[in-house]
Amino acid sequence: MRLFENIIPATFLARPNRFVVECLVHGRKVRAYLPNPGRLWELLFPGVRLLLTHLPPAPDRKLAYLAVAVERDGLPVMLHTHHTNTVAAHLIRTGRVPGLEGAEIVQPEYRIGRSRFDFLLRKDSRDVLLEVKSCTLFNNSLAMFPDAVSARATKHLLELEELSRKGYGAAVLFVVHSPRVRWFMPEQHTDLLFTRTLCDVRGRVMVRAVSVEWEKDLSLGGRSRELMIPWDLVEREAHDRGAYLIVLRLPRRRTIGIGSLGPVTFPKGYYLYVGSAMKDLTQRISRHRRLIKKYHWHIDYLRAETEFVAGIPVRSSADRECEIAASITEIAGWQVPAFGSSDCSCATHLFGMQQDPFLSREFIAMLLSYRMGKLEEELRRTGR
Repeated sequence: MRLFENIIPATFLARPNRFVVECLVHGRKVRAYLPNPGRLWELLFPGVRLLLTHLPPAPDRKLAYLAVAVERDGLPVMLHTHHTNTVAAHLIRTGRVPGLEGAEIVQPEYRIGRSRFDFLLRKDSRDVLLEVKSCTLFNNSLAMFPDAVSARATKHLLELEELSRKGYGAAVLFVVHSPRVRWFMPEQHTDLLFTRTLCDVRGRVMVRAVSVEWEKDLSLGGRSRELMIPWDLVEREAHDRGAYLIVLRLPRRRTIGIGSLGPVTFPKGYYLYVGSAMKDLTQRISRHRRLIKKYHWHIDYLRAETEFVAGIPVRSSADRECEIAASITEIAGWQVPAFGSSDCSCATHLFGMQQDPFLSREFIAMLLSYRMGKLEEELRRTGR
C-alpha cells in the first residue's frame, strides 16, 4: 500500500505555527501544510529531512506543498494523521489487529447521535465502533500517546464506554509509526486525564496498539506487531506527582532581586528551572505560570520578569528532581549558583541556554530519557 506519489525531499527549517512548516526544497525556501497538530518535539529539529508532496491547485490555497513524513534514525515517520484511518483499514482487512481478526468494515466515519467514530465494524454478528489514533511519539522501545493534551481523544473514550453499555462493541486502536518499539503506554506526563480515562474504560473498551513500518517511498512495509501495554505500570505512574521543568525566556540582560539571594545578573536567553511536587503537580506548575501571587521561592522573582515558555511535568512515583538537575548541568550554557537548591545538595536548580531548548536535540533527548527512558529501563528489567 502506497499513499503518495512524487515524494519530494526537503530540509526542515522552522514551524511558524501548528499547521505550517518552513523548509528548503532544492535550495529554495518554501512553506508546506502540516496535517498534524501534535507538538512533535522529538521529530522536528532544524536540518532534519522532511518528505513532501504537491497539493493540487485550488483558488483559495496559498501553499503548494504538503508535509507527509519526517525521517528519524533513517526511517520515515508518517505525519499525515488523516491517512491513519487508511492504514487502520488495511490492517483490519489483512487481519493484523489482534481481537479484530475477521472483522468487516461496514462504514467509515460512522455517526451515531452527536458522535462520529472512525469505523463501524461487524464482527461475530455484533456491531463494533472503532476509534483510531495516530502515534508518532516513541523512544527506543516505548511508544506513548498523546504528545499534546487531547480533550477530543478523552471524549471519544467516554463516548465509546457509554455506547458499549448500550450493546455496541467498542475499541480504540493506536497505530504507532515505528517498527522498532515493543511497548505502548498512554502518556501521563502530558495528558493525565486521558491516561486515567483509558485506564477506567478498558474493561468495556478494547484497547490495542499496533506498530507499522514505512519504506523510503512511503509504502507500507510488511511488518506490523501488537505492542504490549503494561497496565500495572500505567496504573502506578498515572498520578499527579513527580518533577517538573519550567522554561522561561529573558529577552535582554537584567539584574533582578531574587529574595534571599539578593541582586543577580541574568544574561539574555532561556532559563530552565527544575522542581518537584509529590502531590498536586498540576497545581504547582499552574502557580509558576501565574504572575499574581505571594512570592515564596526564588523562581517567583525570576518569573515576574520573564516570558513563560512552558511547564513540563515529568510524572513519576519517584522524585527525580535532583537527577534531572544533574542531567541539565551537562547540556546547559550556564547555571545560576544556589538558585532553588537550598533544601538539597545540588549546586543549583536553574540553568541558562542561548537557544530555544525545544530546538536542541540534547535537551529533547534528556527529556525523553526521564519521561520514557526510565519506564523502558523498568520494562526491560522486569521482563514485562
